[in-house]
Amino acid sequence: MFSKNILERIEGVKEMLMQTKELGGKIKTLETERANLMMEIEKLKKMAESKVNALEGEVNMLREEVESLRELLGYTEEKEKH
Repeated sequence: MFSKNILERIEGVKEMLMQTKELGGKIKTLETERANLMMEIEKLKKMAESKVNALEGEVNMLREEVESLRELLGYTEEKEKH
């Protein structure tokens, strides 16, 4: 027959195996969540880049409009400095 000490050791090993299995499941879940977050970050980066490009285009268009208005009104840079 097994001694009490050996049975206790076997129980300890079984518990460690169960914990290892649970940790493996948690690690898999975290890896999946990480992958999903990385995809979401990439989507947000692309959206932000798109917004930046659109805003830069608008700013350039407004600068051109300002320049056109100044030309129409006869303003020059020399008059603005005084």
